[in-house]
Order: sequence, then structure tokens, then C-alpha cells
Amino acid sequence: MPATCAVAPVLQSALSFCPEMPTVLGISAYYHDAAAALVRDGKIVAAVQEERFSRKKNDAAFPAQSIQYCLQAAGLGWQEIDAIVFYDKPLLKFERLLETHLWNAPRGFLPFLKAMPVWMRQKLFLKAELKKELSALGMDKRSKVPLLFSSHHLSHAASAFYPSPFEEAAVLTIDGVGEWATASIASGKGNTLTLHKEMHYPNSLGLLYSAFTYYLGFKVNEGEYKVMGLAPYGDPHAAETKANVERITGALLTVFEDGSIQLNEKYFSFGYALRMVPDAKWEALFQLKRRLPEEDITAAHCNLALALQMVTESIVLQLAAHARQLTGLNRLCLAGGVALNCVANGKLRQSGMFSDYWIQPAAGDAGGALGAALAVTYQYFHTRRQVAPGDTMQGAFLGPEPGEVDIPALQAAHPDLHIERFEDEATLAAHVAAQLVQGKIVGWCRGRMEFGPRALGARSILADPTFPGMQKKLNLHIKNREAFRPFAPVMLQEEARQFYNASYLSPYMLLVAPLVEKYRLPVPENYAQMPLMERLYTPRSKLQAVVHVDFSSRLQICDSEQHPLWNLLHASRQLTGTGMLVNTSFNVKDQPIVATAMDALNCFLTTRMDSVVIGSTIISKKETSS
Repeated sequence: MPATCAVAPVLQSALSFCPEMPTVLGISAYYHDAAAALVRDGKIVAAVQEERFSRKKNDAAFPAQSIQYCLQAAGLGWQEIDAIVFYDKPLLKFERLLETHLWNAPRGFLPFLKAMPVWMRQKLFLKAELKKELSALGMDKRSKVPLLFSSHHLSHAASAFYPSPFEEAAVLTIDGVGEWATASIASGKGNTLTLHKEMHYPNSLGLLYSAFTYYLGFKVNEGEYKVMGLAPYGDPHAAETKANVERITGALLTVFEDGSIQLNEKYFSFGYALRMVPDAKWEALFQLKRRLPEEDITAAHCNLALALQMVTESIVLQLAAHARQLTGLNRLCLAGGVALNCVANGKLRQSGMFSDYWIQPAAGDAGGALGAALAVTYQYFHTRRQVAPGDTMQGAFLGPEPGEVDIPALQAAHPDLHIERFEDEATLAAHVAAQLVQGKIVGWCRGRMEFGPRALGARSILADPTFPGMQKKLNLHIKNREAFRPFAPVMLQEEARQFYNASYLSPYMLLVAPLVEKYRLPVPENYAQMPLMERLYTPRSKLQAVVHVDFSSRLQICDSEQHPLWNLLHASRQLTGTGMLVNTSFNVKDQPIVATAMDALNCFLTTRMDSVVIGSTIISKKETSS
């Protein structure tokens, strides 16, 4: 990567002996999306984000409740933990902070002063801070358990390669920034994971995407997926879109042949200010004022989002091509926040560049806790790696069960609710499928919670994708979010082949694929130029609720009888002929996904949801405004 490159070190073991079944606790915290994960003898026992317990979205605090859950799920005490590992190296991160502010001096003095107190109080002395927090959870202050620190991109790469179904693979990590790295290429083989090459801060595809997220009026580190969802409303043939692509690749950055980039720093202020970009310079460049949150979205905003997405896809493809060339391997694993860009992932799969792909479902910083624990397991303790068909993520169902509903108390507090318990799985599935086919919206809270940002069938809101107006109903009446946001389908493998020509696995909702032509409805000739809302509500498929305006869908394919939605999808197929449902996260705008039975009930009672399934209990409102 010509812009900035380096060879990254691997985690080295200083042990003279290794425990027979090493148990490793991984932690990510203090930046955003704190999490904990526990790995025992190479098996992922538990992994969960702190936001699910604290109810603070993207909670960055020390993940005390997550750690307690992991120990409880494993049935272990502190004396049985062999190592604890943090997902990045704070001293290297502090080095970057100092160098960045010295380089930009005297600009950025106020942000520097704002950052210093938390560094001096907590982050700079992180080992002591972690020991204090762990002691508060019951770990003996005199414990000899090693407290280790993995590099940020090693944590990401480990989270992608070690759970994958590949004995060897290239590993591509792309995110905002770790210590210094913003993208890295590695190769994995058996136990060994070797980082070959890095791109360094401030040159970052993730930060570029976040800069546009800010400029388009969404929240950084949270709204990037909204920009991705907005992009298809742009017109790829519009002169404005083409001009925006040229402005990005001409003025904002230089793209090298290997996919590495160099940002033109005069257009970015994240290194010295409390905002991502200097607004005036961007307004002059793009001839468009920065959109403020809640302002109307215009065609110009859509075209700008599309231009960014097109540039992002091109860079991801170039980076992947370089990873293929550098490693000589024909399978690819992906992690880092940019790996959640499922449109780019879909283009990568369609390219045929690699024979197979695997993407970590918790690709962001939460997944770093898991990756750090896996890196220590295999590179520090030298545990023998077992490769499994599919992967070893157990569907990402690695969190807590929801708990039971206190039915008598609920009935007393809400006598208008209809509550019914089903002991037989098939009967429960048939009952719910009958509600969905009537256009009802059902919350689904069953089994162990998903790890990562996607609801995969344990904490989901479900609906019939063919029911008229379902996307609008879900967005405005249930989720309380922007109307343009798309929904994803969950489907059986047969439906994936029929509607999307998809014969591959896609259990984690991380790949976008186009709808087969024969299932598309004809649209007006000026469809691409229509205003956003008109285009959104133009009929384009009988699967309208899960087919985006560009005839694409973010696929979740259910191919195992162990999947929590397997029986329901089959019951739905018996009623409608199609084993496919809308699957969206069980939450409302600005709230984390529900974790417990009480969380699910509160969300159900405060929205226009028709029913909620918690364990084996179905709770329905007797009168709904469907």
C-alpha cells in the first residue's frame, strides 16, 4: 500500500507451558460498542455487547455486565480464567493522538485539551484501570492471570479468520482507525495468522465514509448504514452523481493501484477539530450545503451518497484484489466496520475474485473482544484449531436467553392482552404464521441473543413482505425511523435460489443480491429520476417490503433446522407458498436491540406491534390498528 504501509507484529507467547483447555476472556471498551467474549479451548462460549444490558446504544463503558454474563454462561469463576485480553493497544493509540496534535499544532489545541483528561484518568493507564474494574467484579487483586493487549487489527483479523470454515484464507480488515492501522491484509493458515501490510491514519476508507455520514446529516459511528441505504435512491446516470465521483477521487483522495488511499487533509478536520470536515470547503466542492439532522433529503443528497458508495465499492474491490495477489490464497475473510457494508460485500462476491468468502457478523469494535480472545487462544496458548463446516460462530447466537414472562403479573397489569402458551414448536409456528399472513407485525424474542449489530432471528420483528404497505407501516408505526430505510428478508435456501439465484450461504445478513428479473414489476421510464418518496412507494415487486428501490435485497438465508426461524419459515411457506419474511431488529429508533423478556414487552407495549413471542408464550393485543 504505497500511501502508508508497514508489517504488523503478531501476538507472541512467553509461556513455558500451556493449560490443557485455555479459557480466555476478551474485552473491548472505552471507544464505542463495548463488549465481552469468552473462548474456552477454542470454542466460543459467549459474546455480548454492553449496550444490551445498559440500554445505552453503542455503550462504550467497561462491559461489566457483559463479563458477568460470559462467566455465568460458561459456569466458571475467576480462578478458571487463564488470560484476559483487551482488543487494542492504548499506548500506541495515545502515540497517534500526540503525533496528530503536534503535527496539526496550533490547530486542534481545544480538542486536545478535551481529550486529555479521560486519557490521563483512564485510557493511558488502562492496565491499572482494567484491574480495578475486574477486581470490582470479584477477581482477586493478587491474581496472576495474564492481562494482555492485542493490536486492534490483529483482533479484527482474528475475529474473521479463526471462526471461518477455511483452513487457510486471506484476511482483509477495513475500518476507521485502530492504533495507527486503517486497513490491513493478513493471511491465515491453521493456527497461524500473519499480518502482512497496513494502511495508516489519517488515510482511512472508514473515516472517509464517516465524513460523508456527518455531511449528510447522520450520526458518525452509527449512521453509516443509513448512508448505504440512501445510496440506491441516487441516479447512477445523473451528471451530478458522475461529477461527485470525480470530486471524491480527484479532490478528496488519491487511490493507488493496490486500493490504498491518501486523503487530501485540507478537506478533513477530524485530526484537529471536533467535526469531521470543514463545512465551507465541502460546500464549495460539492455545491451542496451540509444537511442538518431531520432536514429533508433531496435528490442531491441521494446522488452524493451514491457517489460515495460507488467509490467505496471500487476501493474495496481493489484492496481485495491486492490481498489475492499478495497472499496467493483463493478464500477471503473480512472484518472491520467497513465489512458491514453489505452492498460492497455483494459486489465483491459477484466479482468471482475469490472462490469463497466469510464475513464476521460482529465486524465492528464489539467483535474485537472476540477476536482478541481468539488471537490469544491460538497464538499465545497455541491451541489446536478445529475447522468446522459453515463456521464456529453458532449462528452468532452467543448472548443470554430472554428469561421467563410473569404471566399472572402481566395479565393483572394488562387485562386487555391475550396470552397463550404453546409447548409444541410446530403449533406455535403455525399460529404465528397465521397472524403474519393477515398483515400482523410480530415481535420475536426466543433463545440466545445475537452477537453483532444484526437481528438474526432471536431478537427480531417479523412481518409478511408481500402485505401492501408493510415497509411504511414498519418504519413509521413500529420502528419510528426514516421512511427511506430498507428492510431485509430472511428466507429458506430454496427461496434464495428462486428469487436471487443465491446458492451460497448467507446466514448473517451481510450480502446484498439483485432480485431475479422475472420477479420484478415494470417501473416508469423516469424511475431513477423520481423524488425519493415517489420512488420508494412505486410498486416494484410482490416482495415490496424487502426489495430496495434498486431491486436488491440484503439476504439472510436460513439453511439449518437449528435456526430459531426454521419452523416459522416452513409454516409461512405452507400458508403463502413462500418461505420468506421481513426480519428487522427488535428495537425502535435510537434504542439497542432488546435483550430480556421485559425489554421485549416494553417495546411491544409502546409500539403498534400486534403480538410478541417470548419463549413459548404469545402475547397479543386484543384490538389493534392494523
